[in-house]
Amino acid sequence: MTKAPGGTPGAPDPRLPRHVAIVMDGNGRWAKQRLRPRSFGHHAGQKAVRGAIEFCLRRGIEALTLFAFSSENWQRPKDEVGALMELFLKALDREVDELCGHGVRIRFIGELSAFAPALQSRMRGAMEKTASNSRLALNIAVNYGGRWDVAEAARQTALAVLRGELSVDAISEQQMAPHFALAELPAVDLFIRTGGELRVSNFLLWQIAYAELYFTPTLWPDFNADAFTRAIDDYAGRERRYGKTSAQVAGT
Repeated sequence: MTKAPGGTPGAPDPRLPRHVAIVMDGNGRWAKQRLRPRSFGHHAGQKAVRGAIEFCLRRGIEALTLFAFSSENWQRPKDEVGALMELFLKALDREVDELCGHGVRIRFIGELSAFAPALQSRMRGAMEKTASNSRLALNIAVNYGGRWDVAEAARQTALAVLRGELSVDAISEQQMAPHFALAELPAVDLFIRTGGELRVSNFLLWQIAYAELYFTPTLWPDFNADAFTRAIDDYAGRERRYGKTSAQVAGT
């Protein structure tokens, strides 16, 4: 934990988000600008992922959730999807030991059964290997969609009703909340989207209800420590009211 100005040692800095979520957009356009294939951009995007993880470790951010592959991305050309899966496999094999050594806990969220058995096995292995780490919770959303997440939480809640553990009248946000992905982590504080698009693209719809949204034209391969710092500085200047007035937040 960092020390907040005027606070006590060990207290979290309120200007620093505990949980950052990122839509990593712009790999293809970055490659196109350089007259290279889209796979070239995805390789460059991997370096930006490593940089973002290192940034969070240095700054003491507790959780980082990355949108790696949405449920809609299956509609992309088959050769691109295949290249992404191959890149994903190689990255898992190459990076897991180092991430584990840095205290990173890896978790994949989404409908993982859609992936090839070899990739599922590697994902499970990465999660098991890093399960006891606590320095940074790294969540990788693959074949994930926010609507799917809501539907899964609704299904789990419905099953609880069928088992007689919950009445229909007792269904509430609080009863559904534990069934969402990332339920054990702090809510998302800062949502970042690179690449210049101004939409959330079906990412963590429940979890970003009160997140601060930050959109940047910077393409993902160019999202370096300086770009991340600008996002954090912007967040630090926001007033987070959660429905209250400014005077209530200030305690006046």
